[in-house]
Amino acid sequence: MLEEIVGLLETPLEPWETVIRIGLALLASIITYVLYQVFYGSRHIGAGVHRTFLIAGPAITMIFLVIQSSIPLGFGLLGVLAFIRFRTPIKDPAEIGYLLLLIASAIGAATGNFLALAILFAIVFLVLWIQRLLSNRVTPFGRGHLMIAVDQPSFPALEKKLTAFLREQLGSPSLETMSTVDDRVSLHYQYRRQRGFDWAAFTNELNDIAGKAKVEIFVG
Repeated sequence: MLEEIVGLLETPLEPWETVIRIGLALLASIITYVLYQVFYGSRHIGAGVHRTFLIAGPAITMIFLVIQSSIPLGFGLLGVLAFIRFRTPIKDPAEIGYLLLLIASAIGAATGNFLALAILFAIVFLVLWIQRLLSNRVTPFGRGHLMIAVDQPSFPALEKKLTAFLREQLGSPSLETMSTVDDRVSLHYQYRRQRGFDWAAFTNELNDIAGKAKVEIFVG
């Protein structure tokens, strides 16, 4: 009986190696969390998946360490995990990239590919930094979103004036979607961002054009 218990405690890795790999996975999770907050969390509203990063990284690493030490146990563990259903929706596809980064870093820590892990984070940081640099300039990469809601009875008379005004102010924005809910017409535009744009003056001029029609504006 004692020999069986000792056999269960035996692993291919030394205890200090396990601690190092799980600790590295935690460090990678912290870095992923910081990247999420710096490059994504301050500008977008996601599903809040970053709240699981600090736990998920070491947990995924432990799963792969178990799979490496025992193939049958690994298959059994994957079978148990198949019963888990994650109900949290992914509101923005960009969040999937951070989840993949977290999983890749956990696998890299579990398999001991420390150099590849460092190169991965260096490349990801460089790409995110370039993306932010481009999005802060007046380029095709810097796009904004504008939603305008108008009373449905007033919309036919206002449509041509509204289109001409938006072309003059925002440089031919593209209409992405149009929907009608509760006698309100909602228009979703995408436009090229401009530095120093006066949204207060834009709103006042739009209200003057609308006249008695009730207009609501949402800028993102």
